[in-house]
Amino acid sequence: MSDAGQIVSQHLELGSPAGASQWYAIHTRAKHEKRVASELEQKGIVTFLPLVTETHGWSDRRKKVVLPLFSCYAFVNISASPAARVSVLSTGGVLSFVGTQNQATPIPENQIQQIRTLLDNKVGISPHPFLKIGQRVRIRGGCLEGVEGILTAQNGANRLVISIDGIYRALSICLEGYEVEPV
Repeated sequence: MSDAGQIVSQHLELGSPAGASQWYAIHTRAKHEKRVASELEQKGIVTFLPLVTETHGWSDRRKKVVLPLFSCYAFVNISASPAARVSVLSTGGVLSFVGTQNQATPIPENQIQQIRTLLDNKVGISPHPFLKIGQRVRIRGGCLEGVEGILTAQNGANRLVISIDGIYRALSICLEGYEVEPV
């Protein structure tokens, strides 16, 4: 494993022309991410498995462990050809491509690069629930613990809109400094 905490192969995928391949997320069996990435690399498939080091403590010891940043997921850079998809899907531990209606959804190159940049610079990162504007969320901690509303964005700041259904009115507060979770 590299110091940046990632597995990246340097092979070109199945003879695809440069630029014709795209990144795709694959869903793996639990605790099989490293093995899947290794097997895909052996097949010559460009693979990215972002890893983070965490300190786990037990009653008798503490140990640093290297874990996938996204449990049960890895990324592959392949062409959209059926042969490339079959090569990935035939790897032990791979359950499916991530996407809608059984279609693999490409992951933009810049998103993969952002993860790499964070790992390369050893920025302290940890998984966080995915939040979308318009999603119902709840504030965690502080004096507003448990307050629920709709996540919005206004002038670059996240806000929480709280609706009062009976009078058809709403109010909004700035979420700066508050942690929220999906409801």
